[in-house]
Amino acid sequence: MLIDNKKKIKDLQLEFHKVFPSLKLEFYEGSHRAGEPSPARQQLDNERLIDEVRSIHTSGDLHIRAEMSVSELERMFLEKFGLNAQVFRRSGNLWLQTSATDNWPLAEQNRKGGHSEELFREKWE
Repeated sequence: MLIDNKKKIKDLQLEFHKVFPSLKLEFYEGSHRAGEPSPARQQLDNERLIDEVRSIHTSGDLHIRAEMSVSELERMFLEKFGLNAQVFRRSGNLWLQTSATDNWPLAEQNRKGGHSEELFREKWE
């Protein structure tokens, strides 16, 4: 995923969601510690440019691997690009912050979210 100042938050969200369809990224004004949720009031508008919301203005690739943990991904966003990211997982028709499972790999989070979606559909169809 290429991170540069000309992209909008929604561009990063879409790229991530294409690879992990049961997960989504949100970005926040402040950072959070692993295992802690981010306050909803600090969530950034996804129409904002990356340039406006980050503290480190280095451009580059963020190599996201399915086996990396949520906390590792969030830490990379912060340390390399000055972006406060939070991963969410689908749970039925809701999106939940993965703060309690930050140590899980992205692939497992995505699988769990996909399974949740299947159960939701079976229940309501």
